[in-house]
This record gives sequence, C-alpha cells and structure tokens, in this order.
Amino acid sequence: MNGSLYYTMNILIADDHAIVRYGLAKIISGIDLAANTILVDSFNAVIQHLDTQQIKMLILDINLPGGNSIQMIDAIKFRQPDTHILIFSAYDERLYALDYLQAGADGYLSKSATEEETKLAIRTLFNGEKYMSAATRQMLLQKLSKHQPKSNSPFDTLSAREVEVMNMLIKGIALNKISELLNLQVSTVSTYKTRIFHKLQVESLIGLLDKIKLYETVIQ
Repeated sequence: MNGSLYYTMNILIADDHAIVRYGLAKIISGIDLAANTILVDSFNAVIQHLDTQQIKMLILDINLPGGNSIQMIDAIKFRQPDTHILIFSAYDERLYALDYLQAGADGYLSKSATEEETKLAIRTLFNGEKYMSAATRQMLLQKLSKHQPKSNSPFDTLSAREVEVMNMLIKGIALNKISELLNLQVSTVSTYKTRIFHKLQVESLIGLLDKIKLYETVIQ
C-alpha cells in the first residue's frame, strides 16, 4: 500500500494470487497515480472495504474466492455505483469480455496483456473512462452492427454462466462441487450441463473436449 497521507483515492486490487496483486501494485506505483493501493484475496474482503471506505477503482479477478462471477458486479455497484471496475482475468476475452462489460464493468483486461497495455487500462479507468482492447471493441462493433455476420462457432451461443460451468466441467470438477463454487443448486448445474451439451451437440465430456479442440477455443 502506498502510505502518503496526501493520497485520498483508493485503488482496490482483488485477486487470489499474491504475485498478481503485488505485480499490479508495482505497475500502479510506476504510473504515479495519487492513490492508495489496497490488496485483498477474496470477495468478502472486497465487500468489507466497499462498506467502510470510498473506492475509486477496483481491479477484479473473475474467479475470486467468495465471489459469484458476473453477479459480483451488481453487488459492487449497489454499494458504490461510481467505483470503476476493471476485470483482470486469465479467462478468454472472446468469451467473457462483452458479458462483463454489459453487466456494468468499466473495462476488461486479459492477464496476458503487456505491461504498457495494463498501464493504459488502469490510467483510462482511473480517469473515469471505459477501457476495451482492440479485439473487444471489434466484437462490440460486430454485435451492434445490423449486418453482423453470423458466427460459425457454437461456443458463441453459450451464456457467460454456461461458459463458466463448462470451464469447470472440463477441469474435472464434480457437479456438487460446482454448485458450491457458484452458489447454485446441483439440479441447476445439471441443467446448465444439459444445455451446454445440447448447444454444442455433444453427448459426453470427451465430446466436449474434442469440440473445444476443433474450434481452437481457449479455455483457462
């Protein structure tokens, strides 16, 4: 944390990996922003800080302990509507970015981004603007265009929640464990699994993995 008494604005960094938290804090210190950096490793800690102090900007990992994926955005904005949220994730930008931006996030940045791009995204949100990579801007333009070409990838038909469940399925996580992680009923998770298999036209986990390989879909 930057310790100057003259810093009146707070940047909250929420990630369950210490190397990511401290790496981002170091990058921010190099940008010379007049702000405190606060580091936390769970969504419960995020809520505690939102309830007790003003947060100008939040850098948030999607897969955060205690969080509930895209619903975290609502919980944050309910407490502090003016907090600028930058999603910082290893999940495939093509599958997640637009859903999180439409849910109310102010930016989406891949963890594979360069240091310069990371600095640009942080500066942009700190100044009250929204940040999208060139790839995400292109996806948004295509979605808004009346002449948007129809996608050939069945993965584009999956919702953000279905993609999240799919990620866990291919990692071998059992349905009951997924229900705990996402705070859902086991029957609801089973329904998501059925929808995923139907949309992708597969009948088994092996078939799902083959489909992912066929379309070269990046799942992390």
